[in-house]
Amino acid sequence: MSANDAFHIAVLPGDGIGIEVMAPTLEVLRKVEATTPGLKFRFTEASAGAIHYKETGKSLPEETVKLCDGADAILLGACGLPSIRYPDNTEIMPQVELRFIFDLYAGVRPARLVKGAPSPIVGAQEHGIDFVLIRESTEGLFASMGKGVTTHDEARETLVVTRNKTERLFDFSLRLAQRRKKRGKEGRLTLVDKANVFKAFNWQRDILNERKPKFADVKTDMLYVDACAAMMVKKPWDFDVMVMENMFGDILSDLAAGLIGGLGMAPSADIGDKHAVFQPCHGTAPDIMGQGKANPTATILSAAMMLDWLSDKHDLPAAGEAAVRIENAVDKAYETVKPMEFGGKDGTAAISKAVLAAL
Repeated sequence: MSANDAFHIAVLPGDGIGIEVMAPTLEVLRKVEATTPGLKFRFTEASAGAIHYKETGKSLPEETVKLCDGADAILLGACGLPSIRYPDNTEIMPQVELRFIFDLYAGVRPARLVKGAPSPIVGAQEHGIDFVLIRESTEGLFASMGKGVTTHDEARETLVVTRNKTERLFDFSLRLAQRRKKRGKEGRLTLVDKANVFKAFNWQRDILNERKPKFADVKTDMLYVDACAAMMVKKPWDFDVMVMENMFGDILSDLAAGLIGGLGMAPSADIGDKHAVFQPCHGTAPDIMGQGKANPTATILSAAMMLDWLSDKHDLPAAGEAAVRIENAVDKAYETVKPMEFGGKDGTAAISKAVLAAL
């Protein structure tokens, strides 16, 4: 922190509806700033994404990376457009580039069912859904991104996991389960893998067994990824914190979002030892951009995650209290609003107005 002890937030609105939902999210942050003693922000906006790539040939310019490096946190909107791609036909994904640049190894994907949001799971409203999925974000099968080898007869991509990242990932996950236990949750970490087939995952199981004695108050168990997928759609309320390899997490995090109403309700963070990026799980939705239909909830909740992380990192309880206020305001707003993706009539403006009023 600097500039009169204000948190410096790098704001990258992104593309499509990313830009549309970032504006009300900043309004929410300004409102909690105005009503929370000791909490101040300084926002600096920068370019990243598909449109910037189309205009300049760079999806993540050096000046944006420099800004992010010096900021206390990075708030990122959805990025990429299906009509704008790299020459090899891969998507514009500055969010993935940031993970590698800043070693953001912990991809945190909370799944909390807000009352009033629909879930396809019978009994979800009665039992509640509130777990956190953590995916390793820089290794696994994604370590092969851009490095795959194809010939006429075959294609190869290589999965890589390292002890350095695995130890830090497991410590992060165990600590999160510990923090959740202090907030009244179970305090249990589930390692999700395919150890019955691949040696790499048995090796990771050994590392978890090495790390967990430092967190004696946290329960641990292990589950194969296919069994995990089945359990998530049967009894998702049985999970607390789960951690897994990158590709497994990429898939199951979208499944988790589907359990709580869809990607429009799903916040996320990519966290490293020094830096962190917070952004919604949803994409840029070019089919509805510019129509005022986008749901800002995921981005607003991502901002709440940012405040919780800043509170923990800088030992500033006021930021953590503000994060809880935002979550409570979203819950209150959903007593009256019904987003368009749920068959309602409320779009960006109406949902944002309801959250601001609840604050």
